[in-house]
Amino acid sequence: MGHVGSVLVVDDEPQVVTVLEITLRADGFQTFTAHDGIEALDQIRRHRPALMLLDVMMPRMDGWSVLERLREMPIGERPRVVMVSALASAADRSRASALGAQAYVPKPFDIDHLLQILHGLELAS
Repeated sequence: MGHVGSVLVVDDEPQVVTVLEITLRADGFQTFTAHDGIEALDQIRRHRPALMLLDVMMPRMDGWSVLERLREMPIGERPRVVMVSALASAADRSRASALGAQAYVPKPFDIDHLLQILHGLELAS
């Protein structure tokens, strides 16, 4: 299993990554970052984060593809996933859930709400 309290932040917008990284670190999480799905999969193999904040729309490999690839990994090696996306339809939410995401947070997100979700998933491990 990954370290307790480690989060991989995956988003192609550098300012989003920076804000999340600073906030999560201040909250006691160890953080790793990636800017597309291919980097994300590499970081998961290297660091085994416990949790992942995953954007949907990204270059090279999108969030949906990352979720599909995670399903091929042994369950103990997969991070628990919170999708963070500007796509907030019911269809997107149910697709995320069907692909194994634990939570779905629409952008623009409320950082305190996001932290609550992460702490809840951390406790559920």
